[in-house]
Amino acid sequence: MKIEHFAFNVSDPVAIAKWYAEHLGMRIVSRFEREPFTHFLADDSGNVMIEIYNNPADQVPDYKNMDPLLIHLAFASDDPHYDKEMLMKAGCTLDSELNLPDGTHLVMLKDPWGFAIQLCKRAKPMLKMQQ
Repeated sequence: MKIEHFAFNVSDPVAIAKWYAEHLGMRIVSRFEREPFTHFLADDSGNVMIEIYNNPADQVPDYKNMDPLLIHLAFASDDPHYDKEMLMKAGCTLDSELNLPDGTHLVMLKDPWGFAIQLCKRAKPMLKMQQ
């Protein structure tokens, strides 16, 4: 089996989908124009997808106050320093930055709604599509 998508209940799926498409290169592959405003977003490989929606049947988690180690969305980045600066200009805040002994570079940011985004440049890529 392969993962089709991972879903997040968010406060404003319409604005978040637009921001992720504009600043993270994601593509909106499907959207509902009425509640719960579900959006499916694919990464630039077309092999990975997330779902975002606002479903009042349950609360939106308090992403801003969650530790990024609890949940985050990680993106492979060829240049984490450049991408970090670009995303911070677009409204992200820096949480942490690590340069590991093996050469891996990890940057943890919070998007404008407080959800954690990680930028990863692995010394040795772990996924086939990154090799």
